[in-house]
Amino acid sequence: MAAAPDLAFDPWDPAFVADPYPAYAELRARGRVHYYEPTNQWLVPHHADVSALLRDRRLGRTYQHRFTHEDFGRTAPPPEQEPFHVLNDHGMLDLEPPDHTRIRRLVSKAFTPRTVEGLRPYVRGLADELVAALVARGGGDLLTDVAEPLPVAVIAEMLGIPEADRAPLRPWSADICGMYELNPPEEVAARAVRASVEFSDYLRELIAERRKEPGDDLVSGLIAAHDEGDRLTEQEMISTCVLLLNAGHEATVNATVNGWWALFRDPDQLAALRADHTLVPSAVEELMRYDTPLQLFERWVLDDIEVAGTTIPRGAEIALLFGSANHDPEVFRNPGRLDLTRADNPHISFSAGIHYCIGAPLARLELVASMTALLEKAPTLSPAAEPVRKPNFVIRGLEGLPVTV
Repeated sequence: MAAAPDLAFDPWDPAFVADPYPAYAELRARGRVHYYEPTNQWLVPHHADVSALLRDRRLGRTYQHRFTHEDFGRTAPPPEQEPFHVLNDHGMLDLEPPDHTRIRRLVSKAFTPRTVEGLRPYVRGLADELVAALVARGGGDLLTDVAEPLPVAVIAEMLGIPEADRAPLRPWSADICGMYELNPPEEVAARAVRASVEFSDYLRELIAERRKEPGDDLVSGLIAAHDEGDRLTEQEMISTCVLLLNAGHEATVNATVNGWWALFRDPDQLAALRADHTLVPSAVEELMRYDTPLQLFERWVLDDIEVAGTTIPRGAEIALLFGSANHDPEVFRNPGRLDLTRADNPHISFSAGIHYCIGAPLARLELVASMTALLEKAPTLSPAAEPVRKPNFVIRGLEGLPVTV
């Protein structure tokens, strides 16, 4: 096994987390695949390889549709983590065909482009309200005042979660998502398990209510969705709702604050955007590429594969480095430069293949709405202090972004 102990890649080093992109450049220069012993993973840093492997059916988000833990050379999760894994393992993000195909098809019946488009007035109106309140206060924390409440409210509205019940959603989500970091410690796992139990119990009650009295919401739609006799089980509905909430706002929140912090550090690009609001859609794409909200996505090797002459055996785990792929100079001209007019921008921030983000159109709608509202209502928006970056590597974001208007 070709270990590379001197790699600059170090997801627990605050300096690396603050700016991983120089280390990615070194990884790309040194080869197309690297074994990383601390996480027992193979790191893949190039855009072409990441893009191809996301579509390669010899890899999977799970292996349990084909192998037991023992057959695959892996150890089952500890029993105390079962509530988290039951919740996580029944969501379509961590399933493979045929279950993934069936659940995604059924969810798509309730999560249509028409549904998303119908949300446009609500999303824009809410973005305007949140920004107006920020301006009235003379500033605040862009994360807690705008970036966070917008997507949380939108997905809660879609699911039909009453406003009075929404306060725990973001804490539950944050605790569950802690398990997606590399080698999470025991206390993180314990918080994820507790949140999984509480969130699941809440949704079980909500589903029971919607069975009795269906409404015009996504939970009711998931209950009603069926195709050729297939229906979602209750656990699949619970896992789907949690996935839609977590994925439906984590990336959007972090893309918003990462993006504005990048703009504040590039006055020329910010000035160009303020002078021409038609740049907003391409700015959203470029900012998601430039500082990627989800830096790494994992896959299990279900059958031996070869990358650049290196055989990666069945049972191994591959870490697809989205942040590195989005800065690959083979694909992006001057990748370290923020260019809001970048026309050819095949970033993979929403993944690719069968696990391409089902909520990408909604995320784009929310990001465009909040950016437009901030440009129009807070034209002199500026940072009030240097933000603190979260210590997380996989889900990249800030603890907050203090601003003045």
